[in-house]
Amino acid sequence: MELTDVMAVEQAQAGDREAFRVLVERHSRPAFRLAYRMTGNQQDAEGVVQESFLRAYRQLGRFDHRASFATWFYRITVNCALDVVRARQRRAAQPSSPDGNQPDALASLASADPGPDRMAMSGQIGERVAEAMRELSPNERHAFVLRHFEGVAIEEIGRLLGVAPGAAKHSVFRAVQKLRHALEPLVETAR
Repeated sequence: MELTDVMAVEQAQAGDREAFRVLVERHSRPAFRLAYRMTGNQQDAEGVVQESFLRAYRQLGRFDHRASFATWFYRITVNCALDVVRARQRRAAQPSSPDGNQPDALASLASADPGPDRMAMSGQIGERVAEAMRELSPNERHAFVLRHFEGVAIEEIGRLLGVAPGAAKHSVFRAVQKLRHALEPLVETAR
């Protein structure tokens, strides 16, 4: 019988490391996708996932089943990703350590069997979206990723980012407007 998250958490809280390994295997991939979207960097995302599981393991005794393990762990992952991005911004603000390493987080938009025209257009769109995402403020980028990639409610985004729900909603709105503006020339070309 396969362990549910509830059973795995209860067994892990009782000291069963194998049960925690089940949780790691089950939630690693979604956690990585979220971390990558928020950090835009594979190495940072891998570090976020490791730190998130470490924090979850240390705090497992305090998990009280009011939320699902996935929701609880998701919040830990978001907080770790925000910590990494803030640390990167602090380093970038220092003249001796500029941060120029930010690969395109959204550069793969091609279908399973694209033709040459579609591949070229997908590449242009991917580059334009990634460029526009880099131009967003950190709050706009995080709010947009949480809302449109992860489907998080505005109230929860506000809590995660430490802002009022109205500010979170405004950040999402501004991000959408900026992305729409950045993609307008490509939409016109496709018509």
